[in-house]
Amino acid sequence: MNLSKKILHHACKNGILVPALNIPHLPMMTPVVQACVDENSMAFIEVARVEWEKFESESISAVKKAYDAAVADPDTRSFIRLHLDHVPVIDEDNQLVDYQSIIAEAIELGYDSVMVDGSRLSLEDNIKAVRGVVDLAHAAGVPVEAELGAVLGHEDGPPPPYEEVFRQKRGFTVPDEARKFVTESGVDWLSAAFGSVHGAISEAFRDQKKPDARLDLDHLALLVEATGVPIVLHGGSGVLREYLLPAFKNGVAKMNIGTEIRQTYTTALQESGSIKKAQDAVYRRTRELLSDYLDISGSREHFRGLTAE
Repeated sequence: MNLSKKILHHACKNGILVPALNIPHLPMMTPVVQACVDENSMAFIEVARVEWEKFESESISAVKKAYDAAVADPDTRSFIRLHLDHVPVIDEDNQLVDYQSIIAEAIELGYDSVMVDGSRLSLEDNIKAVRGVVDLAHAAGVPVEAELGAVLGHEDGPPPPYEEVFRQKRGFTVPDEARKFVTESGVDWLSAAFGSVHGAISEAFRDQKKPDARLDLDHLALLVEATGVPIVLHGGSGVLREYLLPAFKNGVAKMNIGTEIRQTYTTALQESGSIKKAQDAVYRRTRELLSDYLDISGSREHFRGLTAE
């Protein structure tokens, strides 16, 4: 079994979170990795298509090169894994994406896991798109993440009112659809919607603070029962801590964190004009998130002995 897949299944079974930290600006790579090393935390480093299209991560090959430099020590490579985050079939601008070519390139480059996002498609079309990626990736021994439901926030323009989204369960993943989706697509873990929101990516709103989000833990329990696979929480930045720890104990094995560290980096860069000071700021913030917000310092110790088969 692929090591990243084994890590998430172990995390899910034992109620341990694996954070997944997004790199929208290449200079963030070294301090984010170093923060994980210094906190002795199991972690995924990841990049989404939007982050090289609309931010400054440049390309999946540039991210892989920066990652390889940051995890040159083989021991570090064993507990800080590289994931390809959101590669949409239809993007936030409603444009078709050549998603299979992007994912094939990532697999060839050596990414440890990949994600295809068909959440803007119908259920049947989403299953079909994901099944094609699963066949491609599994042939290379690479696990696949996919999304069902709609974790809102990547739309153009202002984010929708959060309380309205939560009250109406707008975009929430439907458990019966999730059961069908996982069974027919063969996906290894599932990004599901049950209360979190992505950070805005449009120019006018990307620097705004995210709302304090909640999680519908009863809805999460239904999704876990329906799917039997690790659940991924996208839009992790800004979720109230009181909702996180129960979620980690009950099926959420991976949580994506992007906005929190991106805004830390860009704010420090704007204020100081110094990449080094911005790197120092994101290093400190990442350590705070791992130790204080998530309480997972030392989590690597729970995964020692896991190896790829």
